[in-house]
Amino acid sequence: QAQVVESGGDSVQPGGSLTLSCEVSGRMYHEYSVAWFRQAPEKEREPVAAIDSAGERAYAESVKGRFTVSRQNPNTWDLEITSLKPDDTAMYLCAVRWWPLRGTLPEASDFVYWGQGTQVTVSS
Repeated sequence: QAQVVESGGDSVQPGGSLTLSCEVSGRMYHEYSVAWFRQAPEKEREPVAAIDSAGERAYAESVKGRFTVSRQNPNTWDLEITSLKPDDTAMYLCAVRWWPLRGTLPEASDFVYWGQGTQVTVSS
């Protein structure tokens, strides 16, 4: 079992930056993928960024150049977001699975362990 907790969400103005954190506790395996998803009201949950145990990263086309996923310590992964836009407003969720990315951005159905999410609101 793994427990996932996100933090760092906030209300910011367009053009601002935020760093979200994902802490994973409990049993960890040698191989894994940690992914960030977002879900806006009345929209599907979409993957935005992921990183795996080998350091491979993947990003959605819509966020490339503005989102950066990284590992901060053995149990914490950050998502840095720059040049925030109103369209980035959503609940951001972190999830973990026990196999690597294999060159693709993963889908929500690949994950069992999820956090509760952290809200990002971008408005002036």
